Amino acid sequence: MQTQQPLIIGEFARSLDDRYRLSVPNELMDLLAPDAKECVLVKERRGCLSLWNDESWKRRWEAGVELIRQKVQMGRLDTQLARVQQFGRLLSSRFRVVSVAQRSRIVIPEGFREFLGVEPGGEVMVVGAAICIEIWHPQHWKAYLERRMPRFPKLYQDLSQ
Repeated sequence: MQTQQPLIIGEFARSLDDRYRLSVPNELMDLLAPDAKECVLVKERRGCLSLWNDESWKRRWEAGVELIRQKVQMGRLDTQLARVQQFGRLLSSRFRVVSVAQRSRIVIPEGFREFLGVEPGGEVMVVGAAICIEIWHPQHWKAYLERRMPRFPKLYQDLSQ
């Protein structure tokens, strides 16, 4: 029997310290990965990173990556080698396991810092995204909300039917 995952929701303003450390709100981290020592940080879109429960991330990605690996070994992707290489490059730099320290603190690694676009001491928005936690550059978050919020009633209706 599968245990029911609670929806991770909430919006919090936080600051990165001078070493790119971020204290993730306990309200979110307790839902994502209580007592976790590690989580997976993922590049989602310019100005946004997501933080995943390690086990949840593995379940979502391992099956798909294994299928691609098998297709490569069987020669089924021989006509798409450039796309396979592109996949490998992006997968190589897309995610990283990060340690979770006391007070739910993580360090934003190099490469991810530039993708997020926030300097030390800068503000970020930490947002519950139902199944993961997202870390947004404030301007990107505001732009996302402005584009998507008018569509929320339809999204809610579609998902709740």
